[in-house]
Amino acid sequence: MTIAPIKTRRDHERAMRRIESLMDAKPGTKAGDELDVLTTLVEAFEAKHYAICPPDPIDAIKFRMDQLGLTRKDLETMLGGRGRVSEILAKKRSLSLEMIRRLHRTLHIPLESLIGTAA
Repeated sequence: MTIAPIKTRRDHERAMRRIESLMDAKPGTKAGDELDVLTTLVEAFEAKHYAICPPDPIDAIKFRMDQLGLTRKDLETMLGGRGRVSEILAKKRSLSLEMIRRLHRTLHIPLESLIGTAA
């Protein structure tokens, strides 16, 4: 078992092929230990090079509205009147801290998505 840091895409591809060949390894064996170490190295490389950023807050709201079958009118109680909802969804007005709290509490949108930087 030769383990080395994953620094390049080529290293990543090689590690992924090796992980695939070790998928049936039993825990506690040399192969199982190699699988654990390689998986950790791959996860670290991917977190650094292929990070997934949270969505834009407005996109997150629209996505959740679509999931729940909500309309703009449904947001008025959380965000204010029709005009304010329109401005927010058009990205002409920022979400206030209280709006973020209400959206999180009511629609269960992750805070990380709501506090992201809007375009």
